[in-house]
Amino acid sequence: MKDLLSKFDKITLDEMSGIRLMNRIDTKFVTTMPMLQQLLAMAEEEYMAQEIEGERNMRYSTTYFDTKDFHMYYAHQHGHAGRQKLRFRTYVNSQLQFMEVKTKNNRGRTKKKRMQVTDMSLLDEEKLHFLAQHLRYQPDVLIPAIQNSFDRITLVNKARTERLTIDTNLQFHNLVTGTDRHMGPLVIVELKRDGLCFSPVLEMLRTLRIFPHGFSKYCMGSALTNDGLLVNRFKVKLIEVRKVLDRAD
Repeated sequence: MKDLLSKFDKITLDEMSGIRLMNRIDTKFVTTMPMLQQLLAMAEEEYMAQEIEGERNMRYSTTYFDTKDFHMYYAHQHGHAGRQKLRFRTYVNSQLQFMEVKTKNNRGRTKKKRMQVTDMSLLDEEKLHFLAQHLRYQPDVLIPAIQNSFDRITLVNKARTERLTIDTNLQFHNLVTGTDRHMGPLVIVELKRDGLCFSPVLEMLRTLRIFPHGFSKYCMGSALTNDGLLVNRFKVKLIEVRKVLDRAD
């Protein structure tokens, strides 16, 4: 992977911050490591790789909170408008940590609010003020539900109209059941693009027969590591994920 990434031109974190996608459309894809290697080989002329302190493949760790009856999980499963997630994301390489609230509005767009933190307590004054502004749940009903970790590559097209995040080495640890699950060769690709602009990678993905596939790390990880949860509306996605993994064997 490192050899493939070294062929991309570099884009810095400061340069990334200047890229504004005003009419953003987010699309996820699920594939495997062998297919990712083909995709990277096809994309090197059209895309730049984000580099931070010499690294182009960063480790992330995320802890999601939910209510004891998993209201956020079931709101997502049933496709409720206005559903929310609360998570703490740690950038392992830099040890920066953020508390983030994600809200899916009734037009299908996701808005994210975040603040930098140093721990995952919900009860200090600054966090309580932030949560009161952005989260509809009371902090005292929330518990840590699941943790995931993964490696992330971030690509930007040379026209700077889209970002592509590529997550590999995905692992789940359920904080309620204690169950662990490693997703092996599974790869999650998310395209964040300006809806008005041509996307080079969409043509590449179609050529490789990699098609859109929703994958919530929180919900899929929870369904795979907690047998007590209902998975009715996730059954098809779980079957599709298993098929992708079977093809990689």
